[in-house]
Amino acid sequence: MTSTAKLGWYVRRLGRMSAAEIAWRAREQAIRRAWSRRQVRQGQIASGALSVAADRPFTAVLPADAAQRVPGHARDAIIADSDRLLKGEWEMLGVVRTDMKQPDWFYDPLTGRRSAPDTYAFQINQRSEEQTGNVKQVWELSRLQHLTLLATAWFLTHEEGYAQRVADQLRSWWLENPFLSGVNWTSGIEIGIRLINFAWIRRLLDSWPGAADLFEHSDLALRQVHWHQQYLAAFESRGSSANNHVIAEAAGQLAASCAFPWFTESARWRVRSAQLLERELARNTFTSGINRELASDYHGFVAELGFFAAVEADAAGTPLSAETWRLLCAMADSMAALVDERMQAPRQGDSDEGRVVLLDAPGHNRWPMLLSLGDALFGRLDWWPATLPGAGSALLGAMLGSKREIPGRPGQRPSHFKDAGITILRTARGNSPEIWCRCDGGPHGFLSIAAHAHADALSVEVRHGGVDILADPGTYCYHGEPQWRSYFRSTIAHNTVELAGRNQSIEGGPFMWLRHARAREIQVADLSWTAEHDGYVSLRPPVRHRRSVRLDPEAACLEITDVVTGDSDDMRLAFHLGPDVRAELADDCALLEWTSAGSTYAARLELAHGLRWSLHRGETVPILGWYSPGLGRRVPAVSLIGEGRCRQRTSLVTTLNFAAS
Repeated sequence: MTSTAKLGWYVRRLGRMSAAEIAWRAREQAIRRAWSRRQVRQGQIASGALSVAADRPFTAVLPADAAQRVPGHARDAIIADSDRLLKGEWEMLGVVRTDMKQPDWFYDPLTGRRSAPDTYAFQINQRSEEQTGNVKQVWELSRLQHLTLLATAWFLTHEEGYAQRVADQLRSWWLENPFLSGVNWTSGIEIGIRLINFAWIRRLLDSWPGAADLFEHSDLALRQVHWHQQYLAAFESRGSSANNHVIAEAAGQLAASCAFPWFTESARWRVRSAQLLERELARNTFTSGINRELASDYHGFVAELGFFAAVEADAAGTPLSAETWRLLCAMADSMAALVDERMQAPRQGDSDEGRVVLLDAPGHNRWPMLLSLGDALFGRLDWWPATLPGAGSALLGAMLGSKREIPGRPGQRPSHFKDAGITILRTARGNSPEIWCRCDGGPHGFLSIAAHAHADALSVEVRHGGVDILADPGTYCYHGEPQWRSYFRSTIAHNTVELAGRNQSIEGGPFMWLRHARAREIQVADLSWTAEHDGYVSLRPPVRHRRSVRLDPEAACLEITDVVTGDSDDMRLAFHLGPDVRAELADDCALLEWTSAGSTYAARLELAHGLRWSLHRGETVPILGWYSPGLGRRVPAVSLIGEGRCRQRTSLVTTLNFAAS
């Protein structure tokens, strides 16, 4: 980023802040400058005595029979992945690393860059690929979740190699990442997640002979746990940044102050972080349980943070309020309501595949694991999809003791979340392959910057038997490739209408929107939905887009009607197919075909008349025809683009017929 572009970003960012937030951030910057005196560099001996209790037992242990509660399939998968780790192999955000025996905590394998370990953390521009490489790769490694998985393997087998690798790498990280030195001290969310993993590593290694020497008898460990909490106590995400980041910060502080209550400040930190977590969970969550960022992956991430923090507080004898437990239960119930027949979540908004604690071998679809955690804490309802228990649900459930009874849970599967503007149209349970359709008629995102939103108002996602047919494109990247970041968030990358060659909402940076399209649902029934948005009323003359979707289960047919009111010479209607779908375009019809579970399926997509339709796949000038299965990964996929113009009132009808072959 050039200096001019950087200045422009700061001006736009300030414009999204209130006066109170600007004052707070000015104060925070002054503290950051003052704290440069506190930086500890590699090889230095930290100054200042720790105010820590002389007697430091670790009491938040698992029941004696906890290991026996872990199902055999989960145990086998954990051991297999842990053995890969012992060999030095691991996949992280789509990149297979072979350096996991002795990881370089500052190296990004994507760009080959290594950030400077001794640079003062608050002088590092974490968004600069020149300084840090792809910072997500570096941070992901330093969440140390792979060590939690190895500790779980030790807990289940008592094989020394697992515990020793954990101890060696923890000491390595602690030595090479002293307080405020390097990129791993630049983000509170990372610090919060590490603290939760510190607690679980200590818990899982409790009966290992070296556990106490690794943690409570180690000056290095004590300083690191204290430094992490000092940081979170001083630097809190506020105002326009108080999204999932502040939840992670509060959850980490709460977990650590409960599990490691050895410091003079522990009681104060525990009370403050519990209050912060409860307040921000309520602010970040609709009454229905849907996360207000309206990014499906972050819904799961925030729920997981809440689950682990709440159980930690409960085990410490300082439980969170009944209202917070109700809210966490609502998050679990809404997750169960949203998934398709393969227990796959919607792909709405940003996704960075964020996890909190790895107690199970990681799978590409983590929602079954999240639902099993919800089952362990609250119990599944009759309408929930069947969940397969894992190590995480067994251990978290064992730590909680008995399931929480939450009154007022939904008696049947919800299909409409009015406050979030999410509607799911689907065929009846038992009719497989299931036709599943998500309709987006809700807010653009959360807070003034809507950091993880996409310009996707009125878009639809359609699946057949869990296979993406009309697909949301995903995310692909956060840092380092601005053109790709912009494309995957754009209106043309989603299944909706683009006008005048611009997004419905106005982009101000990779995590900032300057103007938010406002959508509203007009009519919602069991199998039909209508909504509109105002993202193009700023055009001259103003234009409005209204969309209706109707599912006919008997005919296995989905009808999409777009009504564009106003004049525009540049209108594009986009339909993006999943990567498994093959397509042949003939005039205003696309013949679709795909294979799933050994069977071949077909559908006929009757495209709106009056537009010039073209097929695109894997194009880069301009970018079009791509699908991201996960952060850091993109694959070619077919995009069907209809171009034309509208005058006064234009009605466009698209029909997806699954019965046609």
